[in-house]
Amino acid sequence: MTYLALIRHGQSEWNLQNRFTGWVDVALTDEGRAQASSTGRLLKETGIPFEAAYTSVLTRAILTLNLALEEMDQLWLPVTKDWRLNERHYGGLTGLNKAETADKHGEAQVKIWRRSYDIPPPTLDDPSDFPSLTDGRYADDIETPVTESLKTTLDRVQPYWESDIAPRVTGGENLLIAAHGNSLRALVKLLFEVSDDEIVGVEIPTGNPLLIELEDGTLKVKSARYLDTARATALPPVPAA
Repeated sequence: MTYLALIRHGQSEWNLQNRFTGWVDVALTDEGRAQASSTGRLLKETGIPFEAAYTSVLTRAILTLNLALEEMDQLWLPVTKDWRLNERHYGGLTGLNKAETADKHGEAQVKIWRRSYDIPPPTLDDPSDFPSLTDGRYADDIETPVTESLKTTLDRVQPYWESDIAPRVTGGENLLIAAHGNSLRALVKLLFEVSDDEIVGVEIPTGNPLLIELEDGTLKVKSARYLDTARATALPPVPAA
């Protein structure tokens, strides 16, 4: 069998502050670092020989991966960083406190912006307010978004998955992907064949590796489980044969 481990970064400073983060580069909290190290220990206990790793270009995901690899004694693994694994861009909600935003716009509207599949938040008028949105990690030919829904996040994640990552999986390589709640939800939607309506209810916990077992030579999910069972969330059913 072939294995794919999906890792949402550990708790970040803005997770703790209940703020919309998106593409803004923020640090891990002490708890987030501990979650990342725990992720590595849990993965090491599986005994699976991972061969490479992927992550976004955002520090919280990169550091989570590095801390996990350190615990696995596999810091030598080749790592590919790509912006297409970035978190969803929260547009005009970026940096705002989620509870205060709900008080201002109403919980129903904020729920639509946060959880709907194809309705994005308002656009971000001035990206210069957050320098990490447009800094040197992005090539000049990349048109950075000003807002995204889960659907438009999937629109950038899926081609990268199909061109760069999936061929390695079907070739039998065991891979790690350290990314974000919504870029990983996009991958879960693809792998588990989750409908547009059902993906709204899928939540990926921070710092808890999702280990997916795939049938050799295919992208067909055989089984899946969170390694930290105490903090696991519900998974979509494995697609029927």
